[in-house]
Amino acid sequence: MTDTISPEKRSWVMSRVASKNTSPEKRVRSMLHKMGFRFRIHSSKLPGKPDIVLPKYSLVIFVHGCFWHCHPGCPANRLPKSNVEFWENKFKRNIERDRENRKALLALGWRVETVWECETKKNEVLERRINEIFSLPAANYHDSGESVLGKVAESGKGKGAYEVASRKGKGRGQRSHSDR
Repeated sequence: MTDTISPEKRSWVMSRVASKNTSPEKRVRSMLHKMGFRFRIHSSKLPGKPDIVLPKYSLVIFVHGCFWHCHPGCPANRLPKSNVEFWENKFKRNIERDRENRKALLALGWRVETVWECETKKNEVLERRINEIFSLPAANYHDSGESVLGKVAESGKGKGAYEVASRKGKGRGQRSHSDR
């Protein structure tokens, strides 16, 4: 099948594909922030410039597009019908680069996680994925109105999670006892 738009138009369309601050990335950052986590974004000091860096947890999160990074089993992972050789090489190189970056980050002592674009579409699915990443107990965050981290604080599981939970809801300039 041939492309239905001109090469110039296709080039223009492709030039508009963002590599930073994509909608899925913003959704992950928003959810992390609501859950009380603080992070850095796009650290150029780390291999692959991870989308989200949580130094306190020695954790980096890549937010990958299902199409561009070939998410296995996802309907968005499909090979275009035109210019097949180009796309095969492009996807192969993307996967290879992801593997190289992951290996380099692991060698530096970072924990590396990937959140796929399809996991960001529904808040419940995204929250469950973030809970998996932090090994937090599953929570009914949306029904009870209680923070996932509040439940962790009550259970006493994980000092790091408790510290984040204890700061949740504090205004500017207010500190918890552990901060003093």
